[in-house]
Amino acid sequence: MTVLNPVIVPNPVVVLVRPQLGENIGKAARAMLNFGLTEMRLVTPRDGWPNPQAGPAASGADVVLEQARVFDSVADAVADCAHVYATTVRKRGVTKPVMTPEAAARAIHAGPERSAILFGPERSGLETDDVALARTILTVPINPEFGSLNLAQAVILVAYEWSKGRDLASPPLTDIDPPAPHEELEGMIGQLDTLLETTGFFFPPDRTPATKRTLRTLLTKPGWSSQEVRTLRGVLSALGGAKRPR
Repeated sequence: MTVLNPVIVPNPVVVLVRPQLGENIGKAARAMLNFGLTEMRLVTPRDGWPNPQAGPAASGADVVLEQARVFDSVADAVADCAHVYATTVRKRGVTKPVMTPEAAARAIHAGPERSAILFGPERSGLETDDVALARTILTVPINPEFGSLNLAQAVILVAYEWSKGRDLASPPLTDIDPPAPHEELEGMIGQLDTLLETTGFFFPPDRTPATKRTLRTLLTKPGWSSQEVRTLRGVLSALGGAKRPR
């Protein structure tokens, strides 16, 4: 029986074409690393490279910035990529397949060739000549009355869709205390009833059972932990006049 080795699909390359602000490059790097992308390529960044504004904006995504490569043209930046996606709206005079980020992510994972995703300058986006180098237009479904994504937002949308095909670790879970035993809840409710009776809260008398029932329903809804019960009972004790030992 022949066992086939799984095909290893290289991660897509993020190409920022003529980015204007170092801060936006850093934010894009942060968006990339959140979803496991590390290879950034820059095409003639306006303020040169490296840019001192990029580091602080990257918020720790230094590995992306340190490995970023600069190219003189889009053609050079994608020369080793078989599939090139241009993130833009449809360009007049350019007839190419159009995909959503989700569909593009599935195509990239199908591999095995390297893919590149082009993102244009902050103000104007990709030019027609840039899009002409791509095989596919990648467009995000967006409110037609307000289509205003910044560079990092566009990167994070595409990176997130790609990451769904990867086995990325979920954020660490926080342990939750188990619910308190019913006996502890009864003690808390009894303490509250006593405190309210001494203050004359239950009035008129014929409404007392219904009011107590409402309070019991309220206090048994959340699934209090033992620590939460102890805390609230401490509050009730303080309201009832009990003083803490010093």
